[in-house]
Amino acid sequence: MSDPLLQLISAALRLWIRSRCEKIDSLELHLQGSSFGLMRGRLAGASLLARNIRFDGLPLQVAELSSGPIQVDLKLLQPGRMLAVHDPFQIRGTVTMSGLELSDALLSPRWRGLGDWMAERLMGLTPLRRLEIDNDVIELQASVVGHRDPVRRRFQLRADQGTVVFSTAGDGVGTTPLPMDPAIRITDARLGSGLLCLEGHATVTP
Repeated sequence: MSDPLLQLISAALRLWIRSRCEKIDSLELHLQGSSFGLMRGRLAGASLLARNIRFDGLPLQVAELSSGPIQVDLKLLQPGRMLAVHDPFQIRGTVTMSGLELSDALLSPRWRGLGDWMAERLMGLTPLRRLEIDNDVIELQASVVGHRDPVRRRFQLRADQGTVVFSTAGDGVGTTPLPMDPAIRITDARLGSGLLCLEGHATVTP
């Protein structure tokens, strides 16, 4: 990207993205377009690649995202003003999480409710004690009063109708969909090497 104005805006947006994350080790952000297009209030798109991120308590090993055209406002160029986006725009991409870090997140105060919901809906037990990824299955563990060892259940994942669906490993029955923001559509869900990889698209509304 050689356009000086786009370079300036990209640098400002990188700083803003870092300020919204609790942790981010590396970040690449590229804007597509030109100064002429920007003066007319339009960016052709943007792409982002970030590694080792913690956003809203969720740990992401890799996030790779790209957007469609974005209608913008040049108020960014005025001191003390941020870029205003006028209309909703589309993003798509993939995020990857490790099972170990995801387990820790689901036991944290921020996401404990979701972890216990998974244990209750999938196992009939609560609270969630641990989550592990073993090759292409995900294992949930829940504590039982009076028992030292946790109860373990293994599940397979797939994307269906815009969300992630759990099914009992081995027979694929007893499917349970994960609650999903209607603005987000998951198109693929994969497990492997201790990692969960989700692919999808979303509508960003200003």
